[in-house]
Amino acid sequence: MNATRILAIRHGETAWNVDTRIQGQLDIPLNATGRWQAEQLSRAVAHEDLSAIYTSDLLRAHETAEAVGRGAGLPLVKDTGLRERAFGVFQGRTFTEIEAAWPEASMRWRKRDPDFGPEGGESLRVFYDRCATTATRLAAAHPGETIAFVAHGGVMDCLYRLATRVDLQAPRSWLLGNASINRLLYTPEGFTLIGWSDTQHLDGVARDETNDTAGPADRVGHAA
Repeated sequence: MNATRILAIRHGETAWNVDTRIQGQLDIPLNATGRWQAEQLSRAVAHEDLSAIYTSDLLRAHETAEAVGRGAGLPLVKDTGLRERAFGVFQGRTFTEIEAAWPEASMRWRKRDPDFGPEGGESLRVFYDRCATTATRLAAAHPGETIAFVAHGGVMDCLYRLATRVDLQAPRSWLLGNASINRLLYTPEGFTLIGWSDTQHLDGVARDETNDTAGPADRVGHAA
């Protein structure tokens, strides 16, 4: 079977993850914990026989991918299709600040309205379609090989839904840990989930998006 084996990896921790601040497409670097996580991740996947490493061009993902690339001896391929969702005016704000400034918009966001997008940002539906199209294009180019996607929590959420056929509006019940390893298979019939949120290499030090958030927003899943 010429399936493509995919390691889908969320970037390491940033200061804004700790602050519960929406990063979106702003370029935030890893913090010290995130850099440590990236090195642990590199060791964990060194035996995976990767053929290619695709990464979001945003710094937090690219820094994480650099560690993976050093361990695997591979160059990185940047792809803007792996960027986090664009959050427009929400970017740089905490969940509490967003709720206070835009209560109606915040409610639509929390309820996962597929057609809602913050001013200057992407709707959930447009973001999901971008992630699905990008993942399919990249995976289809590597039949029978193992590749890595290094991206963001929102992208990981879309990949989970794509592989499990979970509705776009369904509340999230799965983890999206920093520097977690998530395993998928791709064939022309689509994606299949093999394993999710492996953080054994982090000795329990992994900030899930449920810890990036405050109150009911812990299932929104967009602090990545």
